[in-house]
Amino acid sequence: MNDGVVKTAGRVLDLFQGARLTPTQRRIAHCLVEHAEKAAYLSAAEVAELAGVSQPSVTRFAMALGYSGYPALRRELRALAGAGPGETTEQNAMQRAVHAETEHLRRLADQLLDLDSVQTAASLLAGSPVLPVLGLRAAAPLAAYFGYFAAKVFPDVRVLDDGGTGLLDRLDQARAAGAGAMLAIVLPRYPRESVEAVREAKAAGLAVVAITDSAVSPVAESADVTLPAAVGTQLVFDLHTGPMAMAMVLLQAMCDAAPDLAQQRLEQFEATAARRHVFMA
Repeated sequence: MNDGVVKTAGRVLDLFQGARLTPTQRRIAHCLVEHAEKAAYLSAAEVAELAGVSQPSVTRFAMALGYSGYPALRRELRALAGAGPGETTEQNAMQRAVHAETEHLRRLADQLLDLDSVQTAASLLAGSPVLPVLGLRAAAPLAAYFGYFAAKVFPDVRVLDDGGTGLLDRLDQARAAGAGAMLAIVLPRYPRESVEAVREAKAAGLAVVAITDSAVSPVAESADVTLPAAVGTQLVFDLHTGPMAMAMVLLQAMCDAAPDLAQQRLEQFEATAARRHVFMA
C-alpha cells in the first residue's frame, strides 16, 4: 500500500469517526477503508458483494452517516479520493512506512481538535480508585508503557497483559477492590480474549475506554468511549506510533482531570527518586 493509498484510506476512515455503527455497518465501513482507492467508483450492489451484506444494508449505512443515500456517500468518497497532492519523489519502502506514520499522526492531531471524547475517557479512568489496564499480545507493551507512567500518579494501576484462564479472575479482583472503569488497548489482529474481557468488564458494571485502531474495531461496540488511532501496516509488523501517542494524550488528560493528586504524587516520586539515587541525571 503506497503513501497515497494510505492517505485516501485515512480520509475515508475519518468519515466514520464517532459514528455508532452496527456490526453489519462496521463490516461495510471496514470494506470501504480496505478498498479506499476504488470504493468511490463502486455501486451499492458492488459494495454489498465485497462486504458480504445486502444492498439495502449499504443504503442504511450511508443514511446512518447522515447522507441521503449511497449516491451521496459515493460523491463524498470521490471527493476524498481526489484530495491531496500527488507524489513527486520516489521513496523506498522504509521511507513510505515512516511517511505513512506521519500522516497517521497528522490525522490524530486533527482528531484532537475536539477533546470531548478524550476528556470524557479521562474523567472515567481518573475517577476509578483501582485502574485495570488491559492489553494482550501486540498491545501488551503499550499497556505496560501506559501503566508504568500512570502508576506514578494513580495509586492502584493493574496491568492485565497475560491471557489465559486467570485473566478474568484478575479482572474480578480489580472490580472487587473498587475498580469502576477499565482501559482496554485492543490492536489488530484483535485478540478474542481482549474482546471477551471487555464484554465481561461491561457485564460487571465497569465503564470501558478503548484505545484501538479505528472506530469500526470489534471492541468499539462494547466500549463506552472509543479513542481511535491508526496503526501502520506497511512493514512486516505493525507500527503503533499512533496508539502510543493517543495513550499518552489520554494520560495527560487524566492528570489534568486530577491536578492536585498528580502534583502531589509526582512530587513524592521525585523526592523518593532523589533520596534513592534512582537516576544518573
